[in-house]
Amino acid sequence: MLGAYLMHEATYALFRPLRLFAKGTRAVFDDTENPFARTPYGTAVIGFCDMLERITRRYGKPAFNITSTEINGQKISVRERIVWQKPFCSLLHFSRGRKDDKFDHPKMLIVAPLSSHYATLLRHTVECLLPTHDIYITDWIDSRTIPVSEGPFDLDDYIDYIIEILHLLGPNIHVLAVCQPAVPVAAATALMEAQNDPCHPASMILIGGPVDASKSPTEVNKFVHSRGVPWFQANCVMHVPFTYAGSMREVIPGFFQLSGFMAMNLERHVESHWTMFTHLLEGSGDSAEKQIAFYDEYLAVMDLPAEYFLQTVQCVFVDYALARGTMKHRDIPVDLKKISRTALMTIEGERDDISGIGQTYAAQDLCSSIPKHLKRDYLQLGVGHYGLFSGSRFKNEIVPQIVDFTSMVTRHLLKKE
Repeated sequence: MLGAYLMHEATYALFRPLRLFAKGTRAVFDDTENPFARTPYGTAVIGFCDMLERITRRYGKPAFNITSTEINGQKISVRERIVWQKPFCSLLHFSRGRKDDKFDHPKMLIVAPLSSHYATLLRHTVECLLPTHDIYITDWIDSRTIPVSEGPFDLDDYIDYIIEILHLLGPNIHVLAVCQPAVPVAAATALMEAQNDPCHPASMILIGGPVDASKSPTEVNKFVHSRGVPWFQANCVMHVPFTYAGSMREVIPGFFQLSGFMAMNLERHVESHWTMFTHLLEGSGDSAEKQIAFYDEYLAVMDLPAEYFLQTVQCVFVDYALARGTMKHRDIPVDLKKISRTALMTIEGERDDISGIGQTYAAQDLCSSIPKHLKRDYLQLGVGHYGLFSGSRFKNEIVPQIVDFTSMVTRHLLKKE
């Protein structure tokens, strides 16, 4: 399906003159020498132009822009750097302070979802955990920028990447998986423990993930399960146009996924954009700032490898393979009962409309060989899916739970030594 992708690109190009007109008009009415500047009329024109430019814009990959954190009341500089890289993923390290600064904090690998959004969707997750952990995060790469010569990428490759990163970072690391990565992280840990791999994680923290998507199925779960792989293969897989480095790679386009997410909560998004528009017309920039920041992030999307997406649909949402004990990684069975030394924490949200209550908790029963004192479950009241890793309740209520858990695991490791 190359035509649909080309049509999307053509539509974007078609709106380019309108977008340039909006930017030019805004500049004219923002000029202090213009007599209409700072008047109600001028402010309204600026607000209208801002909104017109936003709805016709292509949103590129956002930056983390984390330059500092606070540790023990002291402001510490933060430097972002790539420490490992493969065609489909980079590993970022948020290095804190100077070379001679020493913080006795455990390493934490945050595995970001390989979904339509970039890893920067977890910016607040990183910010909140930086004061207490040495943070690394997977930064997945937009598939439309990856040449076909680099080969395909599927769920098996995803698990291989996680295992390779864990070998790079060494033993006693805490792994935090948000949403979709809960399954590959649990699978990677089970495979490593089955082989007595010394680099298995000290703990895995699974947040809002579909470990068993058959429990409390959400509308998303029901939709994916009822359609199955053939429907997605026929209706969602497209080829990257010739204008990108990944030309002719089979992908699930980011804009296609975004339209699905927006349609799920269309009324809320329309209301939010109308409120933003009203604030811009009134010149209330501060009132619109948070909504603008959210949508700058939310509307920035990337393409997914088709083979990864389809294998995930089959394994996680159709077969429930991990939960039913039928999942295999390159013909090797994945058995969560093999996990006995890695501590487990599951976190769910009361109002999660992506992964229903019980889907992540399922790991508690499936990982039956982990001692009870190394297991924890936490249900956060009053939050939906995004509130599990971002926002005030994440910072004030969930983060303390995570810090307490990793501290407990660290003490347990020290006792063993």
